[in-house]
Amino acid sequence: MDGVPRVPEQRHPGSPAEPEQSAALRFGVLGPVRAWRGEEPLATGSPQQRALLAALLLREGRTATAAELIDALWGEEPPSQALAAVRTYASRLRKILDPGVLVSESGGYAVRLPGEGALDLGTAQDLAAEAEKARGAGDLCHARDVLRRALALWDGEVLAGVPGPYAEGQRVRLEEWRLQLLETCLDMDLEQGCHAEAVSELTALTAAHPLRERLRELLMLALYRSGRQAEALAVYADTRRLLADELGVDPRPGLQELQQRILRADPGLAEPSAPVAETATAPVRPAQLPATVPDFTGRAAFVRELSDVLASASGHGPSGRVMAVSALAGIGGVGKTTLAVHVAHRARAAFPDGQLYVDLQGAGARPAEPETVLGSFLRALGTADSAVPDSLEERAALYRSVLDGRRVLVLLDNARDAAQVRPLLPGTDGCAALVTARVRMVDLAGAHLVDLDVMSPEEALALFTRIVGEERVASEREAALDVVGACGFLPLAIRIAASRLAARRTWTVSVLAAKLADERRRLDELQAGDLAVKATFELGYGQLDPPQARAFRLLGLADGPDISLAAAAAVLDLPTEDTEDLLESLVDTSLLESAAPGRYRFHDLVRLYARACAERDEHPPGERGAALSRLLDFYLATAAGVYAIERPGDRLVDGLEPTEYPGLSFTEGSAALDWLYTEAAPLLACVRQASASSRLRRAVDLLWAAKDLTESGADSHQYEATARGMCEATRTAGDTLAEGRARTVLTDVLLVTGRIPQAEEESRLAMRLAESVQDGPAVSWVANSLGLICLHQGRHTDSKPFFERAIDGFRALNNRPPEATALCNLSRAHLGAGDVAQAVDFARRGLDAHAEFGRTVRLANSHYALGIALNRADRHTEALGHFSEALTIFTAHRQRLWEGTTNYRIAEVHLAAQRPAQAAQHAEQALALGCIGGDRMEGNVLTLLGRALSGLEQTDRAKACWSKALRLYEQEGAEEAREARALLRPASAA
Repeated sequence: MDGVPRVPEQRHPGSPAEPEQSAALRFGVLGPVRAWRGEEPLATGSPQQRALLAALLLREGRTATAAELIDALWGEEPPSQALAAVRTYASRLRKILDPGVLVSESGGYAVRLPGEGALDLGTAQDLAAEAEKARGAGDLCHARDVLRRALALWDGEVLAGVPGPYAEGQRVRLEEWRLQLLETCLDMDLEQGCHAEAVSELTALTAAHPLRERLRELLMLALYRSGRQAEALAVYADTRRLLADELGVDPRPGLQELQQRILRADPGLAEPSAPVAETATAPVRPAQLPATVPDFTGRAAFVRELSDVLASASGHGPSGRVMAVSALAGIGGVGKTTLAVHVAHRARAAFPDGQLYVDLQGAGARPAEPETVLGSFLRALGTADSAVPDSLEERAALYRSVLDGRRVLVLLDNARDAAQVRPLLPGTDGCAALVTARVRMVDLAGAHLVDLDVMSPEEALALFTRIVGEERVASEREAALDVVGACGFLPLAIRIAASRLAARRTWTVSVLAAKLADERRRLDELQAGDLAVKATFELGYGQLDPPQARAFRLLGLADGPDISLAAAAAVLDLPTEDTEDLLESLVDTSLLESAAPGRYRFHDLVRLYARACAERDEHPPGERGAALSRLLDFYLATAAGVYAIERPGDRLVDGLEPTEYPGLSFTEGSAALDWLYTEAAPLLACVRQASASSRLRRAVDLLWAAKDLTESGADSHQYEATARGMCEATRTAGDTLAEGRARTVLTDVLLVTGRIPQAEEESRLAMRLAESVQDGPAVSWVANSLGLICLHQGRHTDSKPFFERAIDGFRALNNRPPEATALCNLSRAHLGAGDVAQAVDFARRGLDAHAEFGRTVRLANSHYALGIALNRADRHTEALGHFSEALTIFTAHRQRLWEGTTNYRIAEVHLAAQRPAQAAQHAEQALALGCIGGDRMEGNVLTLLGRALSGLEQTDRAKACWSKALRLYEQEGAEEAREARALLRPASAA
């Protein structure tokens, strides 16, 4: 649909009357007919009186005759006293409203609106016009926001409760306009890549308006772009059958064409549904290339060679347009990145749709994961967070689809191997990729391979001269050749050495040459590129003053992609201000990078060198371990504080290992969660780094205190890998207490992801270990987990003793919040055993206990448990209230997986109450967010969604949901597979 729909036959209000008196008077017709003076609601009288007011308001200042008003209120059969009634209603309204608002003229009446914003319908029109203007200018984000504001003005049924034929006609007219606005807004959602959110809303809308083909078309497109092709085709089949049964017609041509394009997997469907004007700013054109160095020198043959390859992608080469890949290989510091960035900048004009860049960290211990990089690339290309799929395969497919038809250059820097690179390559002609790596990628099919060697002596001297200056080099040419020779002609080494010399005006080139000669005469003999780089770093390190050198050495000890200023202060055992001064001075020397305000990182080679310096120079040697111990203390103390804010009253933190170095303090939950999620990667790296040290117990406790990283779904994969590593480390160390806690943590991870057999195995081992050392907190938590495992397995009676043991254990520890949690879980056990009354009672007791500590995550869990029990008791309204409260709290605490799970439970309530449209909408939201319980829970959501769709007579789409659920159940070996098969049998027979 072009532009934003305008309300039929609707004009803006005329000029206001008596603004001083009526400035605060407002009216509403996009819902019940209402009036306010400021924030005070006014009594608008009987239904017929409201009908008169509505008829006048919707004429927008024009006069309505008495005959027109009588016809509007009563139609063809007015009462005998109709004219008198109209006059009475007008007189009563005049007393309510400000003077001069309701006026009599020409034998009729008119309402003079007192200014802009006085009528909600007028406001909606203004917002729709603003959205149309923004969309025409290509600002889709603003257009969507404005249009959503316009739609939010509707408050239920238009003119609700107002009688008469005029009101009925206006209801139809304004509802049609609302739907047109909604379709336009959803169309822009899809153009912006918000497919997952749109599916949920469109599912509900198609259920409410089953014959509206445009909504069906948008739903098909949203499902297809979400990777749900079978459901998209099922929507078409349901639509065709419905139109044939109800109207005896086929779907309109646009819908038929969309079905055929989906069947062909038309790449064009991955693009916005409507073309964007050339002047529009909606398409995102990333420009991520790092700045090229101004003193780039030499490499002329390589520049020509690589430029020719890129030209073949742009269509300027002899072969026409192709998808070009060039892979540069060479030792570290040879200048691969500098050359690639230089060539990429030269070719920018040939790739007008953007340039992407990523450092793949291939030389480090933990290279960048392709799925993480793809997520970053998709967002840079304009894909919304919620539309980015989870798996590597889906992200790679969407990435290729988004790039189709675009001309984009991708620079993949510092790659580990071809396997890391393959998913990141564009899939169509017109695009190109430049790859740098330390290895030759002979197994990267179709790549143009370039082996980059060190500079020639002439190029090396030219680079040195450009940095240092012609005057200083001209008189000491031989010394300059000695310098570049000592650097192994390696560009990175030359650049660092020359930069240091340029910054020290009192030095001569001979002084620098003597320093290099004294320290690394063995470079040519070793023929190791890293040693050449190390020699150059040694030169820079030698110029640091003692505090800078100590900071450089100790910061290099910490694992993780970067480090915050506060964490660095812990490593150095210095005040934050002094630490910042030191780190910024290291940034100035290029030995440290500032990743973002307050965050710092080493280049991977510099980090290795810094660690070598620490091993060689740090005295006493125990200071290295002490620095890492302070870092671990900092993370543990801060994470414990976050845990205490998120779970007030929970005494888990009292049983953690003590810390000597303090952490950060937070006054409110949002800042605390910001810290936890921002620090996730460095924090987990710190845990892993402590796995082979005396810091083992504190590392395990840090993992336990940071459990929100897995329960929220934010960093589940890294958290699980770390938990498994700690289980093995503690077992090897023979630390029974630490191993018991590590396996307690791993049990939680497995429960969240729905891997019940593995969770049972780990929990039983954790229980034996915890019992053997009388670790009360771990015993209680594992007992609770064992009860949950029984619930998942349908062994409700068996679960009760575990929950009762957990309750007794937490009570003995005087730990009320987890005791309340176990009570809520015991409620689930009674519910499964058929004792609904007991289930409600235990859930209420848990809720009352949690309520003492405020609106916490665990209070939300209690509302969730009580909602389940009330739903089973057929008290659907009460259940919905508790689920809604749980959802609000989970959202505020960023518990995405619990948000999804609660939406699933809300869908259950709606389905039980025979409201399939609402059930389908919430089930879609659960799928978009994800749920506690992994693939098995996803199968449950799909099964419920299928039932809701079946209730809406969308049987083909329902069958597609059940088929996918069956596949998930079979993969998990879940007994629910029988139910899915049973649902599919009648569907197949039909």
